Amino acid sequence: MSDTPRAIDLSIDVPGTPEEVWHAIATGPGISSWYVPHQVEERAGGAATASFGPGPEMQVEGRVAAWEPPHRVVFDKGENAGGLAFEWLVEARDGGWCVVRLVNTGFGDGGEWDDQYDALQEGWKLFLFNLRLHLEHFRGQQAASALATHVWPGDPQTAWAGLTGALGVPAALGVGDRLDLDGGDGARLAGTVVDVADHRLALLLDTPAPGTGLVTAEGHGPCCALSVWAYLYGDDRDTLAPDVYAAWERWLSVQTPTPHETPAR
Repeated sequence: MSDTPRAIDLSIDVPGTPEEVWHAIATGPGISSWYVPHQVEERAGGAATASFGPGPEMQVEGRVAAWEPPHRVVFDKGENAGGLAFEWLVEARDGGWCVVRLVNTGFGDGGEWDDQYDALQEGWKLFLFNLRLHLEHFRGQQAASALATHVWPGDPQTAWAGLTGALGVPAALGVGDRLDLDGGDGARLAGTVVDVADHRLALLLDTPAPGTGLVTAEGHGPCCALSVWAYLYGDDRDTLAPDVYAAWERWLSVQTPTPHETPAR
């Protein structure tokens, strides 16, 4: 067994100046526009709170362990708390681009840590792609998010088949295709497919507003998370986002089976 601590180390090329990219990865409004809602005190030692849903149990408290604009920021749980740490590095490239590097450390040993490592690595790849979409298409703007997620009692393949079947997603779907996800009763996202792979797809939205959309089935174990996430821009974003969230939450609650049911198709 290696004594080298495990780390997730990922990089992505994004358009923008270091200052523009820094705003996207280090400030509350920036992070909220491609990941989950954040509040960040923009200084070393400041508080940083991530909201993964309603309720106090879904609010994750942390701190800004390092603040070196516009090139390095570190978020963690505090000096004595242990746990995960997230280091973000920004390096300028020619032609108005930057490299964003994420180094995620603090993993322990054992099966639960293995599952968390795999899940985070899978999730970070998706969100880094959404960061690039944000900087490519909506740089300097702020999104309002509608992040609906339900636990599915089964593997991602089964969950994905249930979701795509219920929404009528074509089997032969490719980048550049137009896709209209319409679950009725306000649960609708439509736009251009910009990424598609096993158990996930990403959209550049035009309905219900300009933005980005992520649809995924993720998990490593007996259950998985089935998610429909939208990041909406424009003057109506703060009004639209709560309604979009509520509509997709209702739709997912109907589609999600109990452990012994067959998914709705």
